[in-house]
Amino acid sequence: MVLKVIPMPADTNGNGDIFGGWVMAQVDLAGSVIPARHVQGRMATVAVNQFIFKQPVRVGDILSFYASVTRIGRTSITVQVEVYAERFRAQGQFVKVTEASLTYVAIDDQGKPRPVPKQA
Repeated sequence: MVLKVIPMPADTNGNGDIFGGWVMAQVDLAGSVIPARHVQGRMATVAVNQFIFKQPVRVGDILSFYASVTRIGRTSITVQVEVYAERFRAQGQFVKVTEASLTYVAIDDQGKPRPVPKQA
């Protein structure tokens, strides 16, 4: 697990569910945690390869974000993120609400791609 958050009323869309863009921003933050440890410096999100909203997210749900590296390239790292909601009214019951694949690239001070350092 790399992140845990509770969406609030200010994060809702016109239907009263949590706005998808808010969820996407949280997924991007969660997805960046593991690559940040690998790249040892600046990085940028370069692709959202897949993003699936499986269930709505509601105000008061406790969201848990899990991330795992699926690929390490020369300058990039691809991460799979899964999001589970513990429903506000059903504590202890979890449902997968979102899954995504994102790619991050290591960048230098000029914003140009640079090699991902080799792990010891």
